[in-house]
Order: sequence, then C-alpha cells, then structure tokens
Amino acid sequence: MRGMTRTAVLAMVLAVAATRPAAAAPEYVRDFGFGMAAVGSNIFYIPAKMLYATGGLLVGTLGYGLTAGNLEAAQNIWAPSIGGTWVLTPDMMAGKKPILFTGESFAPRERADE
Repeated sequence: MRGMTRTAVLAMVLAVAATRPAAAAPEYVRDFGFGMAAVGSNIFYIPAKMLYATGGLLVGTLGYGLTAGNLEAAQNIWAPSIGGTWVLTPDMMAGKKPILFTGESFAPRERADE
C-alpha cells in the first residue's frame, strides 16, 4: 500500500508539471504588444488616411479641370495623397519599417520628342 501511495504522488506531481503552462517568451510578449498597438493605431490611422486620400482625389481632379486637362498637375496631387502606407503593421510599430503617410511625389516621364 505504501508503494502505491508513492507512485500515486509521483504520478500527480508529473501530471501537474506536464500541464503547467510555460512562461511566455519575452519576444512573444513584445510582438503581441506591437500587434495590439498596430490594431489600436489603425482605428484612427485608416480613417485619417482615407480622408486625406479622398481630399487629394477631389483636389487633384479639380486641378485637372482648372488646368485644362494638365495630367501632370493632377498627378502631382494624386500621387502623394493616394500613395504611402494605408495600414500600420507590428513591424512599423517596432520601428523596423517606415510609416509613410504621404506617398512619393510624381515624377513625370521624359518625353521622346524633347
């Protein structure tokens, strides 16, 4: 009987040790934090980017009409407003990748007739 009690106690200790959750690695906790920061930031960032891009589309279209169809003038407004980062990622929150609210400026192609 005494041998059975020791075996039962040993079995219980092993069962508890096997089911005990392991401590989270620090990098997982950090990555989770950056992920949650990205989600929280996107709640405000995406609507702001949408408003900026919509405004750029409207102003660029107005500029196209007011310049009698000068496409380069419109593209100089459209490219920065529509381009850039639309969704923030955990890597951006960690500083590994840049956040570009505005896109690159429009660079017109060189014409062959010049």
